[in-house]
Amino acid sequence: MLFGEQVATDEKIYSIFEPHTDLIKRGKVRTPVEFGHKVFLAESAEGLITQYEVLKGNPPDEVHVASSLQRHRQAFGRAPQLYGSDRGFFSEQNLASCKHAGVKVVCIPQRGGKRTGRREAYEKSVVFKNGQRFRAGIEGRISVLFRGRGMKRCLAEGRDRFELWVGAAVLANNLMRIAAMLMAGSSRRRKAA
Repeated sequence: MLFGEQVATDEKIYSIFEPHTDLIKRGKVRTPVEFGHKVFLAESAEGLITQYEVLKGNPPDEVHVASSLQRHRQAFGRAPQLYGSDRGFFSEQNLASCKHAGVKVVCIPQRGGKRTGRREAYEKSVVFKNGQRFRAGIEGRISVLFRGRGMKRCLAEGRDRFELWVGAAVLANNLMRIAAMLMAGSSRRRKAA
């Protein structure tokens, strides 16, 4: 409230030092609300971050599936083999988008509600569980970005610089992963010789 009027959420300023800060309602018990930015990440099987985007506001997760499939196709010329995410990305439209794009294994758990027998069986299948295990790996990657790649606290000011900071952390992660893959490959060649 300001002068007796309700201020719209998108007009509120949550930080006088960083006016681009967003209110993020996560729905977690310990921290139901956080301040900062949501970042969308996509990871390959090799641990490389193939997409990142600093999101404006607090958009629902489900709106990112179609655009991430499109960006994957632009980058790699084909659909991903597997699309795994948490239940926030679930919608019938997203499942259809994945199938239409040519994704072989779609591992998005259904959000709430009554599951059909077929859906229940699929979510208990080995293929689905393996896809969810792969998806859980992004949580570890996020931890690495925070602890080892400098994303925990951005010291730069302004949204543009924040986006550059995230991009630098992603680049650092990818360079370290590529170096690790090259080192693993060279040690295997030395052992074979």
